[in-house]
Amino acid sequence: MQRAKLGALLTAGLTLVYLVVLGQFGLAMLGSATIIGKSMGALVLVFPLLGVWALIREFRFGSQVEHLGIRVEAEGAWPEFDLELRPSGRPIRATADKVFLEFKAKAEAAPEDWHSWFNLSLAYDAAGDRARARKAMQQAIKLSSE
Repeated sequence: MQRAKLGALLTAGLTLVYLVVLGQFGLAMLGSATIIGKSMGALVLVFPLLGVWALIREFRFGSQVEHLGIRVEAEGAWPEFDLELRPSGRPIRATADKVFLEFKAKAEAAPEDWHSWFNLSLAYDAAGDRARARKAMQQAIKLSSE
């Protein structure tokens, strides 16, 4: 887990350096004598703002997921996945889909339980569906804070 945090911080640091350089370029273009240069400078400044917003959003999401994971682990409720793995360690799709269907049924049976959404998110991830895993985890975060 610590390596993942270090990687995220390193990536965020490099991204911030890039955004600072891009912001300086945008400010320099704002000093241009032409309308087109000023317009381009203003548009270039939008990208660093979007980048900072995205970084904050991702770190906040990661922190919330980590917090829920710690809670689940402290409760001794970490889900067990009976997955058949490839030599690379990745799950075989057929067994991941079977596990996913099991946890999906549990989440549908208890839609107000954040644990079921947390577990469904992990099952989606095991099945290789990262977009749905993220949505399920967002639902778990929302329900856990209510």
